Amino acid sequence: MIYPENFEQKIEFYKIRQLVSDYCLSPLGKEKTEQMHFSASFSEVAATLSQADEFVRILREEESFPADHFYDVRPTLRRIRLEGSWMDTETMFQLKRSLQSIHAIVAFFNRPEKDMQYPHLTALAENVVIYPEILKKADTILNDFGEIKDNASSQLAQIRRDLATTMNGISKSLNAILRKAQSEGFVDKDVAPTMRDGRLVIPVNPSYKRKLKGIVHDESASGKTVFIEPSEVVEANNRIRELENDERREIIRILTAFTDYIRPYLPALLESYEFLAQIDFIRAKAKFALLIDAIKPVFEDTQQIDWVQAVHPLLFLALKKQNRKVVPLDITLQDEQRILIISGPNAGGKSVCLKTVGLLQYMLQCGLLIPLRENSKVGIFEKIFIDIGDEQSIENDLSTYSSHLTNMKMFVKNCDGRSLLLIDEFGSGTEPQIGAAIAEALLDRFNQRQAFGVITTHYQNLKHYANEHEGVVNGAMLYDRHQMQPLFKLSIGNPGSSFAVEIARKIGLPEDVIAQASETVGQDYINMDKYLQDIARDKRYWEKKRDEIRRERKRLEELSVKYETGLDEIDTQKKQIIAQAKQQAEQLIAESNALIENTIREIKETNADKERTREARRELSDFKTNIQAGEAKKGDRKHHPKTPQKIIAPSDAPLSQGDAVRLKGQTSVGEIVELSAKKATVAFGMIKSTVEIEKLERVSNNQLKKEKKMSNTRDVIFEKKLAFRQDIDVRGMRGDEALQAVMYFVDDAVQLGIERIRVLHGTGTGALRQIIRDYLRTVPEVSHYGDEHVQFGGAGITVIDLK
Repeated sequence: MIYPENFEQKIEFYKIRQLVSDYCLSPLGKEKTEQMHFSASFSEVAATLSQADEFVRILREEESFPADHFYDVRPTLRRIRLEGSWMDTETMFQLKRSLQSIHAIVAFFNRPEKDMQYPHLTALAENVVIYPEILKKADTILNDFGEIKDNASSQLAQIRRDLATTMNGISKSLNAILRKAQSEGFVDKDVAPTMRDGRLVIPVNPSYKRKLKGIVHDESASGKTVFIEPSEVVEANNRIRELENDERREIIRILTAFTDYIRPYLPALLESYEFLAQIDFIRAKAKFALLIDAIKPVFEDTQQIDWVQAVHPLLFLALKKQNRKVVPLDITLQDEQRILIISGPNAGGKSVCLKTVGLLQYMLQCGLLIPLRENSKVGIFEKIFIDIGDEQSIENDLSTYSSHLTNMKMFVKNCDGRSLLLIDEFGSGTEPQIGAAIAEALLDRFNQRQAFGVITTHYQNLKHYANEHEGVVNGAMLYDRHQMQPLFKLSIGNPGSSFAVEIARKIGLPEDVIAQASETVGQDYINMDKYLQDIARDKRYWEKKRDEIRRERKRLEELSVKYETGLDEIDTQKKQIIAQAKQQAEQLIAESNALIENTIREIKETNADKERTREARRELSDFKTNIQAGEAKKGDRKHHPKTPQKIIAPSDAPLSQGDAVRLKGQTSVGEIVELSAKKATVAFGMIKSTVEIEKLERVSNNQLKKEKKMSNTRDVIFEKKLAFRQDIDVRGMRGDEALQAVMYFVDDAVQLGIERIRVLHGTGTGALRQIIRDYLRTVPEVSHYGDEHVQFGGAGITVIDLK
């Protein structure tokens, strides 16, 4: 239940509805937006929120979702239920393309992995019936531009061939007549045949109109040109008219036959468009959610409001245009504090706070995502009541306060533990003392009925009631006493001050007036207001200190984790270094022993020849020096063929300036131009980039040559593709010459990945055309070939589609 009837007007939900509607792709979605309504069903709201949330993820993560061709053809589908009716070509084209979209959307959600990713949207698509045969049937009739194909029927194909033949004949006759008339001087040299009333005519100067036999069809607005249909082509033009009428009748017959074909499927097709409407609507809700940074919070089947940094979406969008930020709202309504009494100065944000609660809760229960933080919790209310603004009625002679009391009567009668009350300036509009008393009595009834609510007021007695009764809590819109300006921030737990004296003093009201007013209300009242201000100030101070302590503790915890992680990494690296050193030491000992044994064996074999002994000792000495210098590399032992081939050769030897390298996992090769301890400057062609050394890997000469060769090949192919022309003209060539040229042409096109090419061979005797097509039949890469469209050359050109 929503009260009053103009609830949406009061919270400006109609603006939200329009913003969502603007994101719809078709009337299908806009119609759903108009039908969007408040629901108190937890399962219904949870499902619609989940659908919108899943579509937000699709918009963020998926690039392949089909969102084109959302057409509403339902009016036509309902109209063609009558036998003998048919849909026009444009509507049929829209039907074809929108059915393709429905088919693509269903296929998107029918993929196995999507069932886990988007379960609620997948469930929507499960029962949608798709008729591929309808699409196939439409494809035999319409081309990709929505035009009736020549081969939609054999009769239509014959009519259009006759039309083309007749038009060509008329064109030749007219050109001949025109050339003769131009040579005789009664038609200008730059004149060409034109069309008037569907008939080909020749423009002629009126003074020469009797020189050209025929029918005058029209004259120009200036009267300086008449349009004559030569008598020689009258019959042919009449034939054109007959053929055009035959073409229209055949097209209507084709469309009627297609309409008869789909008529039994109309109920299922209408259901498919209902699915398309839902997808359009859900997509629009998701687009709007992205606009206002809205999410699906934790949604529970209970009455609660536990919102963190909630934002009024319309205020957010308005301030965003001004490069300003809205102050977010933190608010909690739960069993122990169901009703929040908000007090504070005028223009301090009390009404905005109340409207934010009303709008966001209403949006939520209409299935819209709302702008707040992920750690928020939301609930559901069966009834929402609102009393805000001036409701004075001239017709009913009700004052503002009378209207207010009428609303209160409705609230008291119908509210319960599943209700949310939103009341602005509670009790105002009448004499303050009785108004405050009636407001307190009403508040007590609301509390007894366990209702939830947000109520704004200036009355002190309501603040006292909230302090003394369980279920009701005070809240204050904070105000900066020093700057004398509102902070637009809600603080729950303490009542707010109206700051009446301070505001009056800031405005410049005479001090004696302020003093007299203070004396009238009494010092106790003034002191109480000051105490409220001091409490609010102290609370802000200690909250600030608590936040500082919390942030410092968090920083220390992060530092502790960072140092512990660093120590673990150091310990791991230490173990790896020790293990590697042991391995290298063992390898070094083994290689040293082998070298010593080889040296001893050589000395024995040469019978201790002095020269060979000295040479063996020198080899041992060199080996020792290399080890001490850490340079015992494979290249250093080129002159020691009998020593082991590897002493110390790490698999990733240090990089040096001039080395060819590439980023790990990438293919582009560059050269190191500068090198430091941890980073290297690498030139990738004309671009220099500074990269961490550990992200680089050396490229060997063999790899470099291989990749350079591949790069050159790719460059050649790319240049060749740029220079390739998709047409070849073999007119005038002998049969063998033309065939060889076409063979090379087709081979090049296949190699370069060209999808469509054309061969200009002319009509002539048809021999050249036959030779070429006989060859094309033998090429496996040719998927289709045929005549070009009659307007672009017809049988004189063969169009070839390649796989």
